[in-house]
Amino acid sequence: MASGGIQYYIARMNIAEKLIAINVLVFILDGLSLALLGYSVSQWFHLPKGFMDFFGQPWSLVTYSFFHGGLGHVFWNMLMLYFTGRIFLNLFDAQRFINVYFLGVIIGGLVFLLSYNVFPTLLNTNTALIGASAGVTAVLIFICAYIPNQEVRIIFFNVKLWYVGAFFVLVDLIQIPYGGNIGGRLAHLGGAFLGYIYARQLLNGRDIGSGFSKLWDSIVQLFKPKEKKAPLKTVYKKNAAKKGTPDYDKEAHQRKIDAILDKISKSGYESLSKEEKDYLFKAGKED
Repeated sequence: MASGGIQYYIARMNIAEKLIAINVLVFILDGLSLALLGYSVSQWFHLPKGFMDFFGQPWSLVTYSFFHGGLGHVFWNMLMLYFTGRIFLNLFDAQRFINVYFLGVIIGGLVFLLSYNVFPTLLNTNTALIGASAGVTAVLIFICAYIPNQEVRIIFFNVKLWYVGAFFVLVDLIQIPYGGNIGGRLAHLGGAFLGYIYARQLLNGRDIGSGFSKLWDSIVQLFKPKEKKAPLKTVYKKNAAKKGTPDYDKEAHQRKIDAILDKISKSGYESLSKEEKDYLFKAGKED
């Protein structure tokens, strides 16, 4: 019963909530391991600053995002991920969220690596990168660039999203020379860059994350249990509309229009993808 209950709640979670759960679980297990066993395996998942160290653990370009340096670090990252995820998933599906989040993590990690091997003041610094901030920032800046004039409530005021995005980027830029955590700030900016470019390209009809979607699908298929094929059956139906007939095509066309209109009523016109907007426009001209 308990197991079924847990599975039920996991199934109801959206992708942002699942990421939050994984991050919190990793944080707790890593802390318990260090406190009770005196050893943490997290060093094998942190992103090192040296290229040679990185080549020894290339998976760290993604896994670093699941580890955090303290309670405050994980709390604020997950809080931001929760609120940005709610806005994002009102506009797009889980796969696009995964694209933006993990591409932000990867680009943020690459900016960190390059910076600590290029800038003279950082060359002799002994550090490693952890935290989900680059991915969270990518999601935040994506929605700020995609719907910049959408207002959100912050305490007592309504603020346009592009103001929020500009504020966070400005804070990171200011804190590079004065606030410490240079590597983290640079990773944030890498994630912000990815989020902005992704949103602007998507508004122009180009999904730069399509290649990552295919890679993600191939990875998921590796861990997916193979389904047994059911024996073929011959089914006869009377008066059923066949695919390719005018009646079938008309019904499919109407169902798609109804789905788009329902999406507009729930989330507004801006929630439509470019393909949906084009489809609705062409349908209006035909009518």
